[in-house]
Amino acid sequence: MNNIIRSFNEKNSNNNISYKYFFTFVAFAVILGVVSGFLTSKINKKNVNNTSSLKKEKIVGIADKKTFKDQAEGILKEGGIDGEGNFHLDRPGGPSQNVYLTSTTVDLSLYIGKKVRVWGKTFSAEKAGWLMDVGLVEILEK
Repeated sequence: MNNIIRSFNEKNSNNNISYKYFFTFVAFAVILGVVSGFLTSKINKKNVNNTSSLKKEKIVGIADKKTFKDQAEGILKEGGIDGEGNFHLDRPGGPSQNVYLTSTTVDLSLYIGKKVRVWGKTFSAEKAGWLMDVGLVEILEK
């Protein structure tokens, strides 16, 4: 009969140890989360600085004029034509003179609204009059 009844003090001492481990684990998890968030923000800040420094470059891309032998210039705008190209060069003469662009080497979105000269490789297209994969971008006017 004595084995069935337990003292109230014994039960409390075991729970206090469990609470200590639980709160230690929670504190450790919070500290780990804060430290990893801080380090992630530092890494992301470096990447943002690298992207903004790209905008300052006058010529960006691969200077291989044997592969990227076609050239065009105009104001870089966002948007292709019927699924061909993601960007286009707005050139004098109206929409029929636009050059529709895609790029596997240069992030063209960094140069939207700027007057640029691009070198690339022309591809056949169904809707676009001129479709080019850009390899090199030169900023003519900022």
